[in-house]
Amino acid sequence: MSSEEPGRVRVVATNRNARRNYTVLDTYEAGLALVGSEVKSLRDGKMELKDSYGDIRAGEAFLVGAHIAPYDYSREGGHEPERMRKLLLHRREIDKISGALAEKGLTLVPLRVYFKDGRAKVELGLARGKTTVDKRQSLRDREHQREMDRAARHRS
Repeated sequence: MSSEEPGRVRVVATNRNARRNYTVLDTYEAGLALVGSEVKSLRDGKMELKDSYGDIRAGEAFLVGAHIAPYDYSREGGHEPERMRKLLLHRREIDKISGALAEKGLTLVPLRVYFKDGRAKVELGLARGKTTVDKRQSLRDREHQREMDRAARHRS
């Protein structure tokens, strides 16, 4: 029996640079195929998504480069921290993603990892890289929005 409430989501790791460096066009939720010591380490919140990405190989989806720290109490060293982990997606989703990845400039970026109903999930974003000009524009837009919110608060 899981100690988590049904329907509750507990975020383990977020990729903070993802939305800064990429324009996310579409998101997908995928399960993660993990070994026991990886699950224990995830529950402790010891995961890093910094340089990771999703990849489709031989019709299967994988999470590459995600670092899950070894669990301290695991037997015989536990797991390899940066191994490729299989993503659990429906065939239709894999086909749709692989078609989009064939398009120039798109990539599959993990946005966050979380537990949902006791199962480890990863939110993947189909994204296009931002240029320096796009990043500056995003910063400008965010600053304008803050100013408008500030003015609206002072009026009321």
